[in-house]
Amino acid sequence: MPSLLEVTTQFFLQVAVILVACRLLWPLFRRLGQVQVVAIMAAGFVLGPSVLGAIWPAAQEWLFPTTLAVGTETITHPNLTAIYVVGQLGLVLYMFLVGASFKLDILRSHLGKAGATSAAGIGVPLLLGGVLGAWMVSQGDYFTSKVGTWQGGLFVAAAVAITAFPMLAWIIYDSGLLNTRLGTMSLSCAAVDDACAWVLLATVIATTKDSMSGAALALGGGLAYLIFMIVVGRRLLLRLNTWVPRSGDREHSGGLAVGPLTVVLLVVLLASWFTDYVGIYSVFGAFVAGTVMPRGQLLDTIRERFEPLVAYLLLPAFFIYSGLNTELSLIFEPKVLLVAVIVMVVSFAGKFGAIGLVARWQGMGWREAGAMGALANARGLMELILLNIGLGAGLITGQLYTILALMTMVTTFVATPVMRMFERSGWKEGVVFGPTGEEPLPKEESRTPEKVVDISRAQVADGPP
Repeated sequence: MPSLLEVTTQFFLQVAVILVACRLLWPLFRRLGQVQVVAIMAAGFVLGPSVLGAIWPAAQEWLFPTTLAVGTETITHPNLTAIYVVGQLGLVLYMFLVGASFKLDILRSHLGKAGATSAAGIGVPLLLGGVLGAWMVSQGDYFTSKVGTWQGGLFVAAAVAITAFPMLAWIIYDSGLLNTRLGTMSLSCAAVDDACAWVLLATVIATTKDSMSGAALALGGGLAYLIFMIVVGRRLLLRLNTWVPRSGDREHSGGLAVGPLTVVLLVVLLASWFTDYVGIYSVFGAFVAGTVMPRGQLLDTIRERFEPLVAYLLLPAFFIYSGLNTELSLIFEPKVLLVAVIVMVVSFAGKFGAIGLVARWQGMGWREAGAMGALANARGLMELILLNIGLGAGLITGQLYTILALMTMVTTFVATPVMRMFERSGWKEGVVFGPTGEEPLPKEESRTPEKVVDISRAQVADGPP
């Protein structure tokens, strides 16, 4: 058993390697029109058994050990546990920052459209994913023996229906869509769809344990938390903007009052703990905590100070943990590869078609509707969370984990280029995505098609939302 010093020493090296890998991959992905979070996600797979493990297995196993032999037993390696915990902390703080950036005023003005597109974005993929999942159970090899046909259908339905609003928020920020109707409605749909997916996952886990109390607790506890934060929490937190610091309250804070900062961190951590406890999971609690925080100088300062640390140091650990559980060699069997292709087609087409068509029916322009359908396929972060939970609960096999992880990479990778295709089409016609929808491009900002492509690529920035 390694000592605490050995675990710490190895962890420092692991974090350094993760940072180097992310920075080396970013220029390549930037040239491909991607945002930086996609490069970070890819780094997790590159450092796992699928790439580094295939090229240099001894180095990969030494650098990122996953198990440890203790006598006659095999346990999880302490360094893998450390990576998991750090990744979860980064995930929670990042979700809080996403919620703190959420544009509630734009959402209120387009609540009807957001509701209709959310319903389509969850309904159609659920139906398609449910049928696909039930079929996969009958094929064997993808689910464990504790999973029945309808439970497997629900799991794949949740995997197909989910959209990663942390990933989506980064894409929207980097693409300059944060203050637009497209960006706000896309995040709104992702929040609703993800909440539904978590309830479905809680139902699957509860029923495999012969108990529906877990699903009831997830649904009831999640609704109670949401109502409390909107009705009570928001009012209490307003006092943060009128906080009068005492003597010494700004010590060691770089100008950020320690008292309010402590309160904000406590709210985020307790919210994450509660939603984890009831089964909706910490990401939902942290996001809601961010949305109800009072806007002002305090929140702006917290975002400015926390974003680089969270996005570039803590969050990459989560992607590494996911990458260590993915082995692409498992899908090279023709039958499994065919299933992987079917899953990718159903996943992308279900989201893109349902949201795009309903958004167009709701009165959005065809470019904006198409871009919204494309963005809904950014599954990266939330999909990997779902897969890790399913694997940890003993519901899915390594083959299904790898299939869905590959689907996550592919659909997330194509989301931004397809969105930019619709965006460039609008720019060529003198139209941009704005707070009210598709708006005329100011004459002084008119651009030729060639400049549109250059500026569109230049919009990919380094910062998170």
